[in-house]
Amino acid sequence: MNYHKVLDKESFQVGEKWFKPNYHAHVVFDWMNHETGKSRKLNDEDMAAMQTWASDILMMERGQSKNVTGKEHLERNDFIIEKQKAELQRIDAAKRHKEQQVELAEQELKQVKLEIRTDKLKSVATDAATAIASGVGSLFGSGKLKELEHSNVELYQEIAKRDKSIDDLKVRMQQMQEQHGKQIRNLQGIHNQELEIKDKEISRLNTIIEKAFNWFPLLKEMLRMEKLCYAIGFTKDMINSLLTKKEAIRCNGKIYSEEHRRRFEIKNDIFKIEKSSVDNNKLMLTINKQPIGEWFKEQWEKLRQGLRQSAEEPRKSRGFKL
Repeated sequence: MNYHKVLDKESFQVGEKWFKPNYHAHVVFDWMNHETGKSRKLNDEDMAAMQTWASDILMMERGQSKNVTGKEHLERNDFIIEKQKAELQRIDAAKRHKEQQVELAEQELKQVKLEIRTDKLKSVATDAATAIASGVGSLFGSGKLKELEHSNVELYQEIAKRDKSIDDLKVRMQQMQEQHGKQIRNLQGIHNQELEIKDKEISRLNTIIEKAFNWFPLLKEMLRMEKLCYAIGFTKDMINSLLTKKEAIRCNGKIYSEEHRRRFEIKNDIFKIEKSSVDNNKLMLTINKQPIGEWFKEQWEKLRQGLRQSAEEPRKSRGFKL
């Protein structure tokens, strides 16, 4: 088995497109004894142990077992979809963070503009005071007048600094918006590419499945039987005995009919999956040699007759008393 281990897991750009590699390894289990030609019996624990050995030998990161995480196993396509959802949530969180930064910057800009208006009003008042001072300068001397002129110059310098701060703030806001837009476009591009790859993989798998159904007609029937057995209420081990081992099983309890939406009681009944007598490419589940669909209909009719009899008995018992 060949493998390739890459340390750089970050996204990269080729031309105008962004790529985010999905580095992973596929393990194909070969449970056939090539000396005898027989299949080895492996359970879930055996295959989990084989994955652990493979990750240790290849020095790759081993995924956590569902016995540890408590999470149900996800198929590959479901895992990709969940990963895409998490990535979109991360993008949305980053977008909200950037929007908050822009909002704070706008609030700061409003505050600066308000302070500038106040400074300009002060400047007008200072100009008026300077004019008054120059008119009476001859009465009080030139010292006070020069002091007022110096204060006026300082105020103008402060206003100039504020104007520059506003310009710098506008530039920073523009840069933040451009950077945010670029990040969103890059992330969206990566997301779209991953979705495209996922769709192609799903299409490829569907093509393979369609070929398998054409090559092995009974495969589709076995999957249909598996779905029916789960709907009835059979366990995984029971289904394995019916489909893989092709054995008959004896059951007690209750089984569920999707058509009649109720459970019917069974007592020491024998179930088996057999080929249809009409079409050799079709399978059917039988109970005591009878197709399960016919058995469900019989049980339903018996139940209805029992209910009708129960409803008629009180009517027959009614009479007149003199």
